[in-house]
Amino acid sequence: MASNKHVVPAAKEAMERFKMETANEVGVNLKQGYNGDLTSKQAGSIGGQMVNNMNPVRTMRFERHNRISQGHKITVKYAFSLTV
Repeated sequence: MASNKHVVPAAKEAMERFKMETANEVGVNLKQGYNGDLTSKQAGSIGGQMVNNMNPVRTMRFERHNRISQGHKITVKYAFSLTV
């Protein structure tokens, strides 16, 4: 079950700042307090960008020789996430 409670209560202010900065980044006019006038798309773009900023996914694309068909090459795409 998801929870909106912060594990570290002191992080609330930092998360609020992060949300405001991210909203500015994606061009959504976010104000302090209630933002019920936002569309789902706007709210989702803020949340999605916050996740991307916290846990960026990297992609890598390269060609390699096909192991099954001699003389053929295939394009391989890897998507990975850097976590610390």
